[in-house]
Amino acid sequence: MALWRVHVELEDRPGRLGELARAVGGAGCNIISLHVVGEPADDGSVTDELLVKVPEGTDHTDLAGAIEAAGIPCTLIVPADAAELADGATTALALARMVAADPWSAPQAVATLLLARLVDPAAPRTGHSHTLRVGQRQVHLGRAWSFTATELSRAAALLELAAQLSLSGTRSHPVPTVDHILMLQDGSEVRLRAATEADAPLVTAMHARCSPATRNARFLSPAPRMEPEELTRLLGGLSGERRLGETRTVLALTVDGGSAVGMMNLEPATGDAAAFSVVVEDAWQGRGLGTALVRRAAEIATERGNDELTATTPTRNMQVTTLLRRAGLRPTAEISGGMLQVRAPLLTPAAVLSRRPGVA
Repeated sequence: MALWRVHVELEDRPGRLGELARAVGGAGCNIISLHVVGEPADDGSVTDELLVKVPEGTDHTDLAGAIEAAGIPCTLIVPADAAELADGATTALALARMVAADPWSAPQAVATLLLARLVDPAAPRTGHSHTLRVGQRQVHLGRAWSFTATELSRAAALLELAAQLSLSGTRSHPVPTVDHILMLQDGSEVRLRAATEADAPLVTAMHARCSPATRNARFLSPAPRMEPEELTRLLGGLSGERRLGETRTVLALTVDGGSAVGMMNLEPATGDAAAFSVVVEDAWQGRGLGTALVRRAAEIATERGNDELTATTPTRNMQVTTLLRRAGLRPTAEISGGMLQVRAPLLTPAAVLSRRPGVA
């Protein structure tokens, strides 16, 4: 299923929204979300934005045609990303937190809020662009569809917050350090960073969104609720995570930081081995995120001096060995106690050195 953003001009009269829903359903598509993005026109119509799931093999132009056939103007239809399904209020709060911690991050926060990109004002323009000004600061934005006054007022509020913090010199506690931005196979991006106790709501929400099969493969239980003891063990404070031999958890977050979509846990095992586990939210699977998290596990384990990664998983979950191979490792597996026991040796610094030419 592909996800598309659709803008329609909807008249303000009883039953019109139902006609829109019938038109979309008649095209074999499903409305995931709908909200107003534009101000009322003189005739009372408003611009509604829909996120629509379009089945594979269905041309998005058929969807636009079905809407137009119902007498509803369709002004925009462009591809959307699963990250845009995140709750809007949560996203806005996460961006405000980012700006409070670092006022200089405001331009990127504004671009994320408006699903836009920062552009060079001197470069040739494509699509729609807008320049926001607050005090001496200018932010140049661009995207495929026009900006509304409502959206721009929200963005201006973020910029005003940044300006006030810059003048006062106020700083809140810094957000956790971002390891890096990772681009996935389909072009979408996630942030990889160390987790802290404050991330418990994000992890709990991701766990609930995962399918029973995904939860069972990672936590050996399909239950949608994660036990508080498990959360405490995985997200034991930032200082604890940095101590050698303690659990280390890395989160993959949407670029705005508002939703967790993947998680890697690394725990001490026997001897010089480190036990790892990875979970990726179903909507984000198949993009290379799981492989990237396994590579991060191997990097951290190597830095800590471990010489082997291990994993315990249900016997039907052979995906873990596939992820290890894609990450460049050579796993072996055996069934013990009704579970699949997986082991993968690491290239420790000493092993890498021994492979260099001229080194005995």
